[in-house]
Amino acid sequence: MRKQTVRDIDVKGKRVLVRVDFNVPLEKGTGRILDDLRIRAVLPTIQYLRGEGSRLVLCSHLGRPRGQVVESLRLAPVAERLGEFLGVPVAAARDCIGAEAQEAVDALRPGDVLLLENLRFHPEEEANKPGFAGQLASLGEVFVNDAFGAAHRAHASTAGVARYLPAVAGFLMEKEIDYLNRAVGNPDRPFAAIIGGAKISDKIAVLRNLLTKADALMVGGGMANTFLKARGCQVGESLVEDDQLDSARSIMEEADSQGVPLLLPTDAVAADRFAADANCRTVPVGDVPEGWRIMDIGPDTLSTLRDALEDCRTVVWNGPMGVAEFSQFAEGSLGLALTLAELDATTIVGGGETVALVQQAGLEERFSHVSTGGGATLEFLEGKELPGVAALLDKA
Repeated sequence: MRKQTVRDIDVKGKRVLVRVDFNVPLEKGTGRILDDLRIRAVLPTIQYLRGEGSRLVLCSHLGRPRGQVVESLRLAPVAERLGEFLGVPVAAARDCIGAEAQEAVDALRPGDVLLLENLRFHPEEEANKPGFAGQLASLGEVFVNDAFGAAHRAHASTAGVARYLPAVAGFLMEKEIDYLNRAVGNPDRPFAAIIGGAKISDKIAVLRNLLTKADALMVGGGMANTFLKARGCQVGESLVEDDQLDSARSIMEEADSQGVPLLLPTDAVAADRFAADANCRTVPVGDVPEGWRIMDIGPDTLSTLRDALEDCRTVVWNGPMGVAEFSQFAEGSLGLALTLAELDATTIVGGGETVALVQQAGLEERFSHVSTGGGATLEFLEGKELPGVAALLDKA
């Protein structure tokens, strides 16, 4: 999967339409940006284009306005934050197509940066309407997609525009594809995959695909409860998808038949209710008290994971090991993050909650790659072709 990048195309002095993923989390009520990772991640591409004298026309979505203008989801605050990083003003258009957008583009000089308004204010964006894609494309001479987090969507700004303009990857897109492709296609071995999160139903395809790639598979978080119940463990009131018990059994059977160790929690931190201040205690996974629920992995499980990971050369981690938004149930996830940060291996972390946890622990720089993709990362790990990647020009 070798795609042309911004280095492979002439961008000097040209209007370059750049799809970025500025879908950043905002504080309710104030609109304050809570995490600017996705803005920082595209700075290398933006700086390169500015150095080439390009006139940059950035486009992104933010939130879920469902095809309507939502004042709290305008991108002006994002333009301001980007300008702070670049040290130059970033203009913010009040629309992403039409006369106002065109006028803002026409005013650009070499090295200038313009951020168009939220793409999803127009229903035609998610519907991938050719007319809308054509209007967007008319604002540029070259298309650069640096929005890996939106690459799994066949939208006008990710796939549609590529029908009208030469389309290449930005540096972030290139990095995401390179790390994930090597992890699932040609990893340094042993290769371990750690999958957590709430529901097995969201990640069945990921687990099945990774069983054919990994040397060890580790499952935690709420989804592990379904596996434990499928094994006959009494898990109290823990989150379980009863309609997925057969899927869990099937995956365990596949792992056994393929000789891939599938590690599940052996002990857990159980609580008497789902709350940050709940009463809790550590118990073996089969001894969860009636009415209690599993909220995190226990110390024995973490020790087992550490031992299993010690010799690994590649590790992919997606999904927390417990209810990490509550501090007393984040210990398992934090312990795992520290373990991975200390490994002499290629370590890749993805998924919004997992990335946030790594950042809050101050460990972001100690991972080989922190993916900006949520659903895109999962679909890549499933082995799916991402429309936003497929639309890009192949390397010769």
